[in-house]
Amino acid sequence: MDPVIVVGAGPVGLALSLALAQQGVPSVLLDETTGREEPRPARTVVLRPDTAHMVDRLGCTTLRDEGVRWTAWRSYRRKQLVRRVELTGPQTPTESATEARSRDVASAASPVSAASAASVVSAPLHLPQDALARGLREAVAGRHLIKLVTGSHVDSLEQDGAGVTVHTRGPGATWWRGSHVVGCDGARSTVRKLLGIRFPGRTAVERHAVATLRAELPWPGEAVLHRRPPWRSGGEEITARPLPDGVWRLDWLLPPQGELVTPDVLVTRVRETLAGWCGETPPYELIDTGVHTVHHRLARDWRVGRAFLAGDAAHLLGALGTQELDEGLRDAENLAWKLAHDWHQGAAEPLLDSYQSERRTAVAARLRAADQALSVRGGALRSRLPGAGRGQATLLADGHLGLGQLGAPPAHPHFPLGPVCAPAQVVLGTALGAQVADVRITAPDGSGARLWDRVGRGRLLVVLVAPGTGVWDRRHWQSAGLMPRLAEAVAALPARAELLVAEAYPGAAAHTVLLVRPDGHLVASFAGVRPEELYAAADAVRGGEPSTASSASSDRTADVN
Repeated sequence: MDPVIVVGAGPVGLALSLALAQQGVPSVLLDETTGREEPRPARTVVLRPDTAHMVDRLGCTTLRDEGVRWTAWRSYRRKQLVRRVELTGPQTPTESATEARSRDVASAASPVSAASAASVVSAPLHLPQDALARGLREAVAGRHLIKLVTGSHVDSLEQDGAGVTVHTRGPGATWWRGSHVVGCDGARSTVRKLLGIRFPGRTAVERHAVATLRAELPWPGEAVLHRRPPWRSGGEEITARPLPDGVWRLDWLLPPQGELVTPDVLVTRVRETLAGWCGETPPYELIDTGVHTVHHRLARDWRVGRAFLAGDAAHLLGALGTQELDEGLRDAENLAWKLAHDWHQGAAEPLLDSYQSERRTAVAARLRAADQALSVRGGALRSRLPGAGRGQATLLADGHLGLGQLGAPPAHPHFPLGPVCAPAQVVLGTALGAQVADVRITAPDGSGARLWDRVGRGRLLVVLVAPGTGVWDRRHWQSAGLMPRLAEAVAALPARAELLVAEAYPGAAAHTVLLVRPDGHLVASFAGVRPEELYAAADAVRGGEPSTASSASSDRTADVN
């Protein structure tokens, strides 16, 4: 049957096709390039715990082989260490942000100097973008539900009530028929232009000179933000972020306009920066250089009928350490389960509309936060920030560390797929619409896993908090207490669902029941088993009854070959 057509085989397009295949949906991935990734060591990406876990779950092996997690984060101002943050292995983003904030408050109230204050935050993952794309392409090669077509440039797009038709030019020019089309084809998106969607925003919000080099710096494994360094070519800010094998990526913030960065100027910056940090310029190997310009843009519409936009085709951001690719991968995860539901079972319009309302709102909030923080960087709001320079350093580090409005994973507190608040609902450590904590769970077959390992499969997750189940044989607790009634309620839900058991969940009492969306966001939490409320919440997640047209075309067989 008609596959989903994904236009653009960058990391977002590759991840979307893999996420669809994981949920039994075939796709045609149209790539206008030759399919070979050109190594560019100066072009790297930083993945937060949620997006790194998503990419790993999709089968990308290069994360472990070619990526590195920082051990700490340092913020300097002139010659002074302002803040140091200890970084740990992967944790849940919600817990990381809360823990970091609480520790910051405690350290600010203590007489101990800010330089010695430490917070604990989950470490992001840093790797070359070509390594990420290569790993995703290797994963795509092993999926029979994905047809990757290189050398295919889209030049025409048509829609009707049953699907979309796309024409490509190139050596194998042809027409492609699909159920939906998703433009993941970058900032100059052809799909966006064919749909007539405006892409307003700001140009050259930030400019950075970039160098990737191999050297020994004073903080092995630690990332550094240095504001107003005391040497001539330091400029306003320098960041240093480690990569494997003693390699570092260095970024110098440049004025928005002007200052041509010649090779000689860049070498001078490298030498003076290394001398400023090490006392003298140590031996170094310059691997790659470049200039990176950040734009802020947001497409007016992310959905037109059966056509959608994702990644750089829908938004551009990246100032103040925020990561554009993180948001693109979140687009893919949010859209994949909704397209999969429509492909398999037919979907109501509110389900497909919710992609734009959720993701566009989240990215717009990120852009607003970045615009507000940009003025802080220049000192205009210094007097309004508690702690003066330290407050600025904390705010400016948020985007790099994945905290606060600049960096924390987005929640959907007013998401259209949420049920109306009912008296039966209870408050947890996770807000409604936010990403669930990655707790240890047990499946009905007795196998153990992490909760995040069960997302991305196109099913709702129903989690019962039942302390003590870990020490009992599942034959005993599966037929005791609330389990039989809850299993019956889960089987009757209007969408596919999986029943899981957790010994504990942050803020949850025993016998709390959580309903989690296929992308890992919390929908509802109830005290005990409440079949009617659980059914109503599950029905809200799918957007209600599917339309007649969707239902008529939902009997599909996933086989693109």
